[in-house]
Amino acid sequence: LQLHHSGRYTCKGWVESRWSWEPWVESPPVTVTVHGIPVSGVSLSAEPPGGQVALGDNLLLSCVVAAGTGPLSFSWHREGSGTPLGTDPHLELRHVGDNDSGHYHCRVSDGDSVAESVPLNVTVLGEGETRAG
Repeated sequence: LQLHHSGRYTCKGWVESRWSWEPWVESPPVTVTVHGIPVSGVSLSAEPPGGQVALGDNLLLSCVVAAGTGPLSFSWHREGSGTPLGTDPHLELRHVGDNDSGHYHCRVSDGDSVAESVPLNVTVLGEGETRAG
């Protein structure tokens, strides 16, 4: 169901009895109300996992929403940066450099409610460094 499915519904049909034939008898209307679910359970995943990426490689961040009635809008943010980095459910950082390190989070809105993910610390590994774990 979507929010626009809210409304009044009836059904029509042919009714036949021994005494008469009544075409298109209509039922009493039923009101259907679809309620929106606030956005919640926003989380981040990263590829490579953990947000640790080698200098010059690519990093893909994905924003996952556990619940929320659409349409949803997304925005990506890095700590210390005022402008959003993207507005898709995924954010790809290509050929990462040292200046790409930092805390990233995504923000999701349905127009009424807003929820944010826990920040993910992205670490760009220089030569000779290895991933933790």
